[in-house]
Amino acid sequence: MDARDRVGRNVRTLRVASRLSQEELAHLAGVHQTYLSGVERGRRNASVLVLGRIAQALGVDIQRLFAIGE
Repeated sequence: MDARDRVGRNVRTLRVASRLSQEELAHLAGVHQTYLSGVERGRRNASVLVLGRIAQALGVDIQRLFAIGE
């Protein structure tokens, strides 16, 4: 699993645990829902700034998005 896949899996896991839809999280993070979907599927190479906004919207440190075994 590469870094994009790991980040995507962690974003999805944290989003589901937070009971947010992709649309809700995308709105909170200031990105389009299709962009967030691409991040979750490991298809988008999101910038650190965007990942920071996603992490903030999820209420976690950005390091959680890169954690192994989430």
